[in-house]
Amino acid sequence: MALYRFRVTFEDYDDVMREIDVKSNQTFEDLHRAIHKSTGYDPEFSSSFYISNDQWMKGEEITYLPNQKRKDRGISLMSKVKLLSFIDDPHQKFYYTFNFDRPFDFHVELMKIILDDTPGVVYPAVIKSVGEAPKQFGNVFAPAATAAVPDDDLDFLNEMAFNPEDAEDFSEVTDVDADLPEEKAAEDEEEDDEFGNEFADEEGFDDDDRSHRGGGDDY
Repeated sequence: MALYRFRVTFEDYDDVMREIDVKSNQTFEDLHRAIHKSTGYDPEFSSSFYISNDQWMKGEEITYLPNQKRKDRGISLMSKVKLLSFIDDPHQKFYYTFNFDRPFDFHVELMKIILDDTPGVVYPAVIKSVGEAPKQFGNVFAPAATAAVPDDDLDFLNEMAFNPEDAEDFSEVTDVDADLPEEKAAEDEEEDDEFGNEFADEEGFDDDDRSHRGGGDDY
């Protein structure tokens, strides 16, 4: 039985690549599952292969777990379509979208046709794996009923979070400010005393002066 060797790459992650051998009479669903066996993803999400040209333009669609709209359009199911039905080019290309809700897009290209399979090997078989696949749902966790927030945003919020120690510092500043009116009043009092004493001394000086002047008149 002939084998198709496909090179599978992420559209957005150039450093991740898989090579997978699949029997020509196996289905697109077999290839779909083989891809996610190699990435570690859960394959049970709505996905589609598209027959593609050299520019990765989407053509006829072959789907898995279709929504109602795809069912109404009569899109072919992966489980029903054998790979050999769409291999017309020795470098046939398929554009593949996995999980329409949170999609990863792949380029799937036929690299070679091998005339004989290897006895004892279970196909599809991953024969080459380069790079670690990104996490299926990214670096995001969201508790129930809570909107998902990227880790970077969470880090930012943590940095801006209110710190109890800051609260103590703030209270100390507030207490100092609260004492200021009393201190101001005390300072004003001291200033009043200072000026009062000064005026008192001047008044005493005037009395003495007047007494001296009065004595002069008597004289």
